[in-house]
Amino acid sequence: MSLFIASAHAQAGAAPAPGGEIFQIVFLVGIFALFYFIAIRPQRKRQKEHAQMVAALAKGDEVVTTSGILGRISALDDNYIVLTVAEKVDMKFQRVHVHAVLPKGTLKSIG
Repeated sequence: MSLFIASAHAQAGAAPAPGGEIFQIVFLVGIFALFYFIAIRPQRKRQKEHAQMVAALAKGDEVVTTSGILGRISALDDNYIVLTVAEKVDMKFQRVHVHAVLPKGTLKSIG
């Protein structure tokens, strides 16, 4: 026996309540359903909307990229777009990095 730690003696525990397994299964299914409706479903909806927006891009659209660069689309192909961000300044980006399509005339009003 140690001087600082008292010995622990095992005691007979009470028997678990019957029917607890069903409650645990229902609880886990409920947690998964809650997680699905809070996290998974809205994320899939956002991904679908973003894919539709990227597919609908056209020459002349004013867009903002995920890095915050504003520009007008001057050329596009299946995977890339070319943005005109200033006079004689063109930048090439992947289409999936377009964050939003801006209303016409936004770039002019910003300056």
